[in-house]
Amino acid sequence: MRTPAGQECPYYYEDFARGRSVQECRLAQANPDSAPWRPKDCARCPVPEILRANASPYLQLRLTIRPVLLGFVRQMKIEAWCERHEIAIENPYIGCPQCAQENPALRLFKDALD
Repeated sequence: MRTPAGQECPYYYEDFARGRSVQECRLAQANPDSAPWRPKDCARCPVPEILRANASPYLQLRLTIRPVLLGFVRQMKIEAWCERHEIAIENPYIGCPQCAQENPALRLFKDALD
């Protein structure tokens, strides 16, 4: 669904039909340590970019929103891990290194470059 910032994100949900007024980030709601989500948070959220760069079905994300500087600035922290190999991913834009080694298409591409 398209976020208030204009990007596609599978974790964003809105419903304005028949008098309802629902906007929510389901990724931020799933984390009890996160501050409450606001629609303005979508403008700085890296999740849509991460999902465009890495389409792995095993990628799991956790978003934590924290107020900083007396609550005027909100910091967004993303934690990523591979569900298949059960390891933390340092750079979610790239993805799991073990999944990349097992991918035959990437192996052929690497062999062609050598």
